[in-house]
Amino acid sequence: MPSGRPDDADVAERLRRAQIHPGAWWLWSLALGTAATRTTNPLLLALLIAVSAYVVAARRPDTPWARSYNAFVKLALAVIVIRLFFAVALGSPIPGTHVLVTLPEIPLPDWAQGIRLGGRVTVESLLFAFYDGLRLATMLICVGAANALASPSRLLKSLPGALYEMGVAVVVALTFAPHLIADVRRLRAARRLRGRPDRGIRGLAQVGLPVLEGALERSVALAAAMDARGYGRTAQVPVAVRRTTAALTLTGLLGVCAGTYGLLTADGGTYGLPVLLLGLLAALAGLWLGGRRSPRTRYRPDPWGPRAWLVAGSGLAVAAATVLARSADPAALNPGVVPPTAPELPLWPAAAILLGLLPAFVTPAPASARDTRERSRHDPFR
Repeated sequence: MPSGRPDDADVAERLRRAQIHPGAWWLWSLALGTAATRTTNPLLLALLIAVSAYVVAARRPDTPWARSYNAFVKLALAVIVIRLFFAVALGSPIPGTHVLVTLPEIPLPDWAQGIRLGGRVTVESLLFAFYDGLRLATMLICVGAANALASPSRLLKSLPGALYEMGVAVVVALTFAPHLIADVRRLRAARRLRGRPDRGIRGLAQVGLPVLEGALERSVALAAAMDARGYGRTAQVPVAVRRTTAALTLTGLLGVCAGTYGLLTADGGTYGLPVLLLGLLAALAGLWLGGRRSPRTRYRPDPWGPRAWLVAGSGLAVAAATVLARSADPAALNPGVVPPTAPELPLWPAAAILLGLLPAFVTPAPASARDTRERSRHDPFR
């Protein structure tokens, strides 16, 4: 009589194949972040934030690491506040005539020329600081979207062998961050139930020490488990291969830097793209050779299907359209602050940003907590 185990395994396999490749989510989010670097228009930046937030709300799985998106949003708000504070306290190189308030200016010695504390606070300087801070905040929110949508453990399986050890460190850090947030919430709730303060310096010290102790215990346990499973072992490769790998990697990185510099400057437009492509090819060759030092197998590798292409392609389309829009009409993507002008919403760049909503409609709905537990029961290595 056949048992129900094969049917359950088939369900778990279908759930695994229905998930999107984590690299597609990272390409999508990084492309949105690239689009944010090309504009200071607050309307376009707000649209990028809304697009990423909608996709996260629609496709975020019910996992601990997916809850870190709120922390990235709070960090983005803190970046804007800090940027405005620096503009008020330290001044801004942006000239302005619309003075809001004049703060007492603290005289500084001669060796601190070019820096001032206090003085005039103008509308132009605040607008410039707000636009600049909002752009950085948008990039952080896009990275938070990738962290909420892509599983760190699945992303680690997709890295090339040369980046495996570095990927382990990054994934461990990203995985432990939600646990630290959960520990802080749990300890603060326990202190409130006991009638003890959970705010201020005293509350922070009494909450931070148990959190640090728990993080150290998890780190020691993880290090012992990784050492027992053979992490960090390397294969023996010839000396010539190691030297070739180092030369290709170093040459590729230098080529990427020189090509990027050429693309960003007006005089390097002729050599920027060829040098960048050659640098990328050399770096990829170095990574391929470096992967021979870390032989490893992949248990059930994630397939890159048509949906992954649509997710990554939608983000790349947003980035490409924003770059083209800045070349065609830079004033629309970078509104002026001297004199202050109301930003306008350019139609076709805004329509291109809406392409970033495609993953919310072409990807499957996230698995419920019950499906995730059922899948983990049949696939303990996930």
